[in-house]
Amino acid sequence: MVAAPVAPGADVTAEIIRLVDVSRVYGSGDATVHAVDNVSLAVNEGDFLAVMGPSGSGKSTLMHILGCLDVPTSGEYRFAGEDVSRMNERELASIRNRRIGFVFQQFHLLSSMSAWRNVELPLLYRAARDRKQMALNALAQVGLTGRVQHRPNQLSGGQQQRVAIARALVTDPTMILADEPTGNLDSRASREVLEILTGLNKSGHTIVLITHDPNVAGVAERVVEMADGRLRDRVAA
Repeated sequence: MVAAPVAPGADVTAEIIRLVDVSRVYGSGDATVHAVDNVSLAVNEGDFLAVMGPSGSGKSTLMHILGCLDVPTSGEYRFAGEDVSRMNERELASIRNRRIGFVFQQFHLLSSMSAWRNVELPLLYRAARDRKQMALNALAQVGLTGRVQHRPNQLSGGQQQRVAIARALVTDPTMILADEPTGNLDSRASREVLEILTGLNKSGHTIVLITHDPNVAGVAERVVEMADGRLRDRVAA
C-alpha cells in the first residue's frame, strides 16, 4: 500500500510531520539518483513510527530530511505546522537544536565528559537555567541515576545509548528521531533500549525510528517501508 498524500484541508492540529510529494535528487544526467522519490507521509503527536528498509533504500536520506539535516529538492515538508522545506541553515539549526531529539547508532558522546555533562550539552545552546538538574532528571528517566558521574568508557554500550536518549530528552523535544539505535548493541541491551523508547512513547513522546531490522521495527505502532526511494505502509501478515 502506497502512503497516501495528506488531504488538503485535513486537521493538522496534532500533526508533527507532513511530507507532500517530497523528493531528494542527487547528481544530474546519467548520474541522477532519486534517493527519495515523491514521498508523502503524516505523523501525528504521540505516534510511534518505524521507517524500515535495507541499505540503499533511501531511508537514511529521508531521516536527514525529517531531522532537518537536509532539505528536499522538491515537495513540501512541514514540521509542527512550519514549512521547513525552504528554511535557511540558521532556521534549520534552530529546529534541530530545540525541537528534535536525536539518537544515533554511534552514541556521539564526548569521552572526556561525565554522563550528566554529555546530557547537559544541548542546553548550553539555549542558556537554560538549572541545566544540571534537568540533565539528572533526564538520566533518571532512562534508569541511570547511579551512573551520572561516569564517563562513556566506564559505561556499557547499552548504558551509553541510554545516556544518548537522555540527551535527546533533555530539551523536551517535539519529536525523538532514532537512527538505528540498537545497531551497535547486543540483544539484551537492544531490548532495554527498545523498552525505553516504547515507554517514552506511552508517556506521550512522538518517536520516529529508522531501522533495517524488522524485529526492531516491530515495537512501533506503525511501520512504513522504503524501497528505491519510495515509501509504502507495511502490510500486516
